Amino acid sequence: MSTSSAAPGRGSPADPPGERPPMREALVAAAFRLFLERGYERTTVEDIVTLAGVGRRSFFRYFPSKEDVVFPDHERCLADMTAFLAASPEDADPVARVCDAARLVLRMYAENPAFSVQRYHLTRQVPGLRAYELSVVWRYERALAAHLRGRLSGRADGTLRADMIAAAVVAAHNNGLRSWLRSGEREDPRAAVDHALGLAQAMFEDASGAPVAPRAAGPADVVVVAARRGAPLWQVVREVEAAFGRE
Repeated sequence: MSTSSAAPGRGSPADPPGERPPMREALVAAAFRLFLERGYERTTVEDIVTLAGVGRRSFFRYFPSKEDVVFPDHERCLADMTAFLAASPEDADPVARVCDAARLVLRMYAENPAFSVQRYHLTRQVPGLRAYELSVVWRYERALAAHLRGRLSGRADGTLRADMIAAAVVAAHNNGLRSWLRSGEREDPRAAVDHALGLAQAMFEDASGAPVAPRAAGPADVVVVAARRGAPLWQVVREVEAAFGRE
């Protein structure tokens, strides 16, 4: 879940109470103008604040580092996702719920397509930004996995399932999202992501938040094998062996 999220100009938890975010927006706009003109590495925080007409303290009031100005909304996005998952109804399908959480991220990308495409190309050009982006993607994945672990705790393999589902959902979201970003806004981002998430959800359609006892092993297992009348004995034996995993 790439962090090239929403457009600058929306508030964030870092914005002081009662203050609108034009300064934050101005900093992001100035930074990207310089990144495009000079390149990311050659642009300094001093350059950004000079163009924005503010002081260094104002910059660090909003962004801990130059990398953070490239991804100004990921903290808010993560907070929104966490709140959405925390408000999940008890009877909600856990896989469908985390897929919907991923769609919250997509919505942020789609709010300003040109900005998201611009940022996507920037992160492809700067290895340090790509590494930073991957660290944020990991945080999204951990948020999804944490929710799923709570919902699947009754399963013997609940933790494993939670981690696998979270990884699959993030991979599906990113695949659809990046396909749209590479197209330069020509494709429908929701269609691409919905298709990818649908495949991920289908892979784990039996996942349930209800406690499930581990399946009994050994003599309690019952295997039913169907064979056509007149089938040779060797074929029937082969079907039985396959059912027991001995083939």
